[in-house]
Amino acid sequence: MIRIIPTITALFLLTTGTLLAQESSGSQPWTLKRCIDYARQKNIQIASNRITAEISRVELDAAKGQRLPSLGFSTTQSIINQRSENATGALGSTSSYSGNYGLDAGWTLYNGGKIKNTVRQQEALVRGSDYDVDKAGNDIEIAVTQYYLEVLYANEALTIARQTLEVSQAEEARAEELYRAGSISASDLAQLKAQRSSDNYQVTVAENTLSQARLDLKQLLELGLEESFEVYFPELPDSQVLLPIPSLATVYRTALETMPEIQSSKTSIEAAELEEKIASAARLPTISLSAGIGTGNFSGSGISIGDQLERKFNQSAGLSISVPIFSNRQATTSIARAKLQTTSARLDLTAAEKELLKTVESLHQDAVSAQSRYRAAEDQTEATRQSYELVSQQFNAGMKNTVELLTEKNNYLNAQREQLQAKFQAILSLKLLNFYRGESIEL
Repeated sequence: MIRIIPTITALFLLTTGTLLAQESSGSQPWTLKRCIDYARQKNIQIASNRITAEISRVELDAAKGQRLPSLGFSTTQSIINQRSENATGALGSTSSYSGNYGLDAGWTLYNGGKIKNTVRQQEALVRGSDYDVDKAGNDIEIAVTQYYLEVLYANEALTIARQTLEVSQAEEARAEELYRAGSISASDLAQLKAQRSSDNYQVTVAENTLSQARLDLKQLLELGLEESFEVYFPELPDSQVLLPIPSLATVYRTALETMPEIQSSKTSIEAAELEEKIASAARLPTISLSAGIGTGNFSGSGISIGDQLERKFNQSAGLSISVPIFSNRQATTSIARAKLQTTSARLDLTAAEKELLKTVESLHQDAVSAQSRYRAAEDQTEATRQSYELVSQQFNAGMKNTVELLTEKNNYLNAQREQLQAKFQAILSLKLLNFYRGESIEL
């Protein structure tokens, strides 16, 4: 769940997460909470999902509008030019003008529940869109936590690498004294110089690793070139590693009730079931009410326009019933398609629940494994530390050679590295387990 980058560096001391001095950048360093809050507000995917949710709300308003009657105004203005005989029998051209005006209203009284179920379906889709926004937010929060802990891990690894280099420099200086005194050979001194050079190189590697981890986090937050980015390094005491692990069943039950991807799948089933009802409405009658008023006028009548409009004023009202009899299997096909979509939605929910279980089980196993590794590495670290210190004293007294010294030192440093990796793996797994249990992620 976290990309812990292995290093060849001889890690000398296991630090417990000290608060390092921040580089002066003119701004407050980025804490985990600040990173998460910023990502939730500015992330492009989350913003895109919010737009989709707003579109769903617009569609819901449109569906609700179908409950209301419609009202429209229409007018037709016509000019007619035709040839006709005058009183002398000669052909001439005459023109006439007419106008018609109407105000028409319509209202669907019943259509098999199609309008009602369409509104309910759009309400479900709105909820589903909101859940998708929440899921995108959860995804970015988990990703930010992972990347942030990678930065903290790289920082502690760099601290240990620097301390290792200091010890190697001290060992080299002591070896030079022993060489001048004739206590060790030139070969032994060369091996210790090579070790110091290797440790110096590993400091450079650790510095680059930290810089890359910081860049990865900055890019995840989608910060621009002009924005400074310095990470806050909180204290992470080893006590956080051995916190009680919540039970798998408790975490999974809570996650099923709270995780937005599960709720989104449930709303998809609801929407699909409503689509079945909408499709079935095509087999039922439709009852609608219509009403209108109209008037008109024309030229050449010798009557004023006002009088014409008054005389031609008319009103109408009607009730229409449309009963479907045969629709070329369109209704049957729509119903069958809707039922298949419902089945597919139920399968998607089952898949989402299984994927959630897989994630929670993996996190739980990671936490258990990391705590077990940490306890073992803690004991091994203490044992190898004592052994290394004893061999170091014997080397200074001329009782041990360089190979024996470096072997003990590497054993000690390997134990330190294993303990450091287990520490961050356990912290991450515990934080994410509690997140799926409904708790916010904090350091």
